[in-house]
This record gives sequence, C-alpha cells and structure tokens, in this order.
Amino acid sequence: MQSTKNKIESYPAPVQLATETDLSPHEVKVITEAVNPLIADAFALYVKTKNFHWHLYGSHFRDYHLLLDEHADAIFDSIDIMAERVRRIGGTTIRSISHIGQLQTIEDDNSDVVPAGEMIRILMEDNGHSAKMIRDAIVVCDKNRNSATSNSLQDILDKTERRKWFLYEVMQGRIIQLVDGHPIGAAAIFSHSEACNRS
Repeated sequence: MQSTKNKIESYPAPVQLATETDLSPHEVKVITEAVNPLIADAFALYVKTKNFHWHLYGSHFRDYHLLLDEHADAIFDSIDIMAERVRRIGGTTIRSISHIGQLQTIEDDNSDVVPAGEMIRILMEDNGHSAKMIRDAIVVCDKNRNSATSNSLQDILDKTERRKWFLYEVMQGRIIQLVDGHPIGAAAIFSHSEACNRS
C-alpha cells in the first residue's frame, strides 16, 4: 500500500511541534516510524470494519452487525492514544487520507458484495496482521527507552488479540456458554467482556 510519491515525512518535526524529550533524535525517529504505520492501519481497519458492518446481509445479520460496530469503536479509540504518544516524544503523525495510504499495510476492500463469512475471515486475518505489527513496534519502543508508548501498545495489542479471538470463534460457528450457564451469541459475548473490563 505504501507510495513514494510526495512522501510525507513525520520526522524531524517542525520546531513548533518538536516536543522536548530526553530521548535521542534517533530514538524519536525510529519510534515514530514504528508507530505511525500502526495508526494508518487502524484507520484502514476501522473503515473496513465499518464497511462490512454497513453491508452485511444474511441470517446472522444482527449478531455480526453489532459485533463489528463494537470492534470498529475499539479500533477507533486506539488511534488517538497512539497518535498522542508520537506527539509526546516530538514526532508528528497522520495528516491526511493520502498519508494513511502511504503508510497502511492493511488492504482496502471495495468489493460490491462480500459474504458474511468471508467478512469475518478477512477481519480475523487483518486483526492478526495488526497484532504482529503492534508486537514488532513494542520491541522497537522497548529497545529505544520508550516504556510509556510500549505500555500503551501492549493494551492495544490485548484488545486486538481479543477481537481476533472473537472473530476466530465466530468462524467456527460456536456458541460459548458465558453468562449464568446460558448460551449467548458472539455480539453479546463481546459486550459482556467489555462491560467486565470497565467494571
């Protein structure tokens, strides 16, 4: 997905945006270059998840519609966290749709019709790809003395792996006993999990 045409650079930042930090210029640069593609991928995955949420059809419409909407919200929430981590160390972050297009590694999907099961498979693989990218970025942050960004990414990684897990189980066609011994569908499972995490 990356393009070299009119490439937008995120480091070094203009003097007005170069937040002071004890990290070295090299450390700021490599962290910025590791995290910004995660942000671009989060934007791309958010739009793809909403695309599938809007264009679902079939017998599982309600459960999948609700599940993908909640997944999209979680992905969107991660964007500001990652972008502000880049700004706090003196890098700059996403500026436009074209900037996202230069950095994203998750493919767009402009298909007219995608069967529901294929949507789930695609999103499971995309979330798995995102998890790997996040894990790699955590290593970069740890190697370059930025434990705060690493900690934020670890929380985002946990949520990404949870999404992948739910999508995987949906693919198996399983119903999981979760609340008071009663079987509930995938969207309700996700809602219950999120409620427990907030409590």
